[in-house]
Amino acid sequence: MKKSITNNKATNHPIPGTEELSAIKVLPGVEDFKSINESFIKAPKKAVLTASDYAHGILSGERGILSRAITIIESNAPKHFELGQEIIGLLLPFSGKSVRVGLTGVPGAGKSTTVEALGLHLCEQGKKVAVLAVDPSSSLSGGSILGDKTRMANLAAHPNAYIRPSPSGGALGGVTRKSRESILLCEAAGFDTIIVETVGVGQSEISVRAMVDFFLVLAITGAGDELQGIKKGIIEIADAIFINKADGDNKQRALAAKADYNQVLHYLQPATDGWVSAAYTVSALTGEGIDNMWKVVLEFVQNTKASGIFEARRSAQTLSWVERSVEDYIRAKVLKNTAVQTALEDAQREIGGGLLSPAKATKRVMDVIDGLLDLV
Repeated sequence: MKKSITNNKATNHPIPGTEELSAIKVLPGVEDFKSINESFIKAPKKAVLTASDYAHGILSGERGILSRAITIIESNAPKHFELGQEIIGLLLPFSGKSVRVGLTGVPGAGKSTTVEALGLHLCEQGKKVAVLAVDPSSSLSGGSILGDKTRMANLAAHPNAYIRPSPSGGALGGVTRKSRESILLCEAAGFDTIIVETVGVGQSEISVRAMVDFFLVLAITGAGDELQGIKKGIIEIADAIFINKADGDNKQRALAAKADYNQVLHYLQPATDGWVSAAYTVSALTGEGIDNMWKVVLEFVQNTKASGIFEARRSAQTLSWVERSVEDYIRAKVLKNTAVQTALEDAQREIGGGLLSPAKATKRVMDVIDGLLDLV
């Protein structure tokens, strides 16, 4: 009579002595193997942090917390506004101790390469460098499309550096509306040098000047008339112009461009009282001139602090920040008003149908807004 096959219910393995009668063989291996990691199932969900948690994490130098906090202040969601402002309020006393440098330049001038070369130079000196690199935004997703961490791989890997790519979102001058708050958070995190790299050149780059101490314009040679390559309005607010790619066969042309720029700057009103703006050459590729670039920045900071210009500019920037924030708040409240939204939709429909001129449409919407203001 054949033996019946009996299984061990605890392990689902045949009882010893009956294996030869089983059609299934259990190969040697890890006992009681489980296909699902129970610790994964029990892992807590991502913690919801309070403003105090964010502040403590940033002051402790936690990069992940810093990145999450910047994401919150960049958000346009109403639920994030109060939290973001509370975080900034807690960290404000710990900010303001960095040197803020704005850098812009014509397309192809090598802005990211220069930022990386300068950042690495400073990091090797023991400085802590934060780069706020404002990328062009995708017209579809609104997200950054250049990926500065990819373009500055060596700097991104340095323990003393922090790179934060932020989508411009179509903001004026390619600088996000929240860049000021990002600067404050980075300063509270212990970064003593903040570099704001902008998308490109335009009259609207005045918005960069309004948040940094030193404004640097990067230029190149061999792109036609160099003096037409950068608009006059940008040259007028530049504390220094550096002609990049001054290496190899291009070095002599770079020196000639330097002389041309210095001649132009001689006839312009200084961008900063008590400081003479000048042109220099640099090669981000070879590193030649990078140390001089930082020496120029330090000389600027030393001179303007001694004259009181440095603190006066910081105060003026803070006041401008407050005014811009109030304007943004009022604009958002007005555009969210139901009556204003209806007026805009009606105007859009009638303009599309050729029934209303833009001037009359504007007057109609403004009448609605004036009515709201009369009620305040």
